[in-house]
Amino acid sequence: MTSSVPMTGTRTADGATLQAVFLDLDGTLVDTEGFWWETEFEVFAELGHILDDAHREVVVGGPMTRSASYLIEVTGADIRLEELTALLNARFAARIARGVPLMPGARRLLAELAAHQVPTALVSASHRTIIDRMLHSLGPENFRLTLAGDELPRTKPHPDPYLTAAARLGVEPERCAVVEDTVTGVTAAEAAGCPVVAVPSVQPIAPAVGRTVVSSLEEVDLPFLRALITERA
Repeated sequence: MTSSVPMTGTRTADGATLQAVFLDLDGTLVDTEGFWWETEFEVFAELGHILDDAHREVVVGGPMTRSASYLIEVTGADIRLEELTALLNARFAARIARGVPLMPGARRLLAELAAHQVPTALVSASHRTIIDRMLHSLGPENFRLTLAGDELPRTKPHPDPYLTAAARLGVEPERCAVVEDTVTGVTAAEAAGCPVVAVPSVQPIAPAVGRTVVSSLEEVDLPFLRALITERA
């Protein structure tokens, strides 16, 4: 689905242009949502608690502190929040040390955005140590900016990560396309005023005004993302 369309700076007749693309990490670019759940399941089993699958949809896509707090509350596990978050991050980091599988279409999309010099940011609720490990698989050269969940006072579902990314790149949020896989991430992007492409992973996501739902990144290319901006304008 790669294309030979002009670079992002080319204006349309009404002046609407795509200024940047913001991409989520887990479940969007890399196939790791299952890894996180398996890590949480294993850690809580060691603590004497078996997690019900119903908890998975609650913790997916959220910041580590929120997910860990929730799991401590519903299980009654005897562990401090700081201790649990450190344990989960360390266990997950060890799991991905040899690389992570990319989602179908991810490598092609990143290459297309880079070839057309589209400013691209990785905006994740994961911690910096986790992001840096995954960047080895994704290619750090594909991103103008990377933003981690532990680098802001508030992360998703608040709009802060996307507003911060737009400010650091010097672009307007409403002219930045966001690709997300969870309700939490979609909520954050829409609150920031960005048009959203949802590629559901664990949770179903319904279409809405300003939101396009696709089944895979294979359906997403640069003309598709540009159209989100021109159609909104």
